[in-house]
Amino acid sequence: MERKERPAARFHGRVEANGRPCAQPGCEEPGEFRAPPLEGASDGGPPRFRWMCLDHVRAFNAGYNFFDGMTADEIHNAQRPTAGWERETRAFARAGSGDQGPRWADFHDPLDAIAARYRRETAPERNDGKPLSGQDRASLKVLGLAPDADRAGLRRRYSELVRKFHPDRNGGDRSHEGELQRVIAAYQQLRQAPAFV
Repeated sequence: MERKERPAARFHGRVEANGRPCAQPGCEEPGEFRAPPLEGASDGGPPRFRWMCLDHVRAFNAGYNFFDGMTADEIHNAQRPTAGWERETRAFARAGSGDQGPRWADFHDPLDAIAARYRRETAPERNDGKPLSGQDRASLKVLGLAPDADRAGLRRRYSELVRKFHPDRNGGDRSHEGELQRVIAAYQQLRQAPAFV
């Protein structure tokens, strides 16, 4: 098995320098690894990183102290297991924060994915308003019936499928026994379901 000379960039933080030198004064190596800027975190804009060679970024990381300049109480609060979870994110921020969040009318849904799901979940499944369970829907699918089928349509479809799949009715072909068993089980389940009683 042949080993790679240089690890993949996405696993080790290496970014091609493209002529960018190491930020350490006097170093001629390419700056392929980023480190925080000397002046601290950015002011809300995109982060301005310092780019360093591997040796200098390793030295920087070895001497980096996240808690530098913090008081004992600030360090204790930062090390709590739930630190950071008490702040509301923008998506969950409440009214009065000045940010109401997006309105549904602002969304563009060209594939009708959101609206179609909403219609499917809220639309009545049957004309008579009787509810269907998940098992009812699965059984109707086995029989190839729509959700608003009635008891007579259920019986008629069951008879058609038994004639099609039963060996005594289709010339002795036993290759459809699995489908026949599924049809019988679906019919037995549906004939006792509240929507078909």
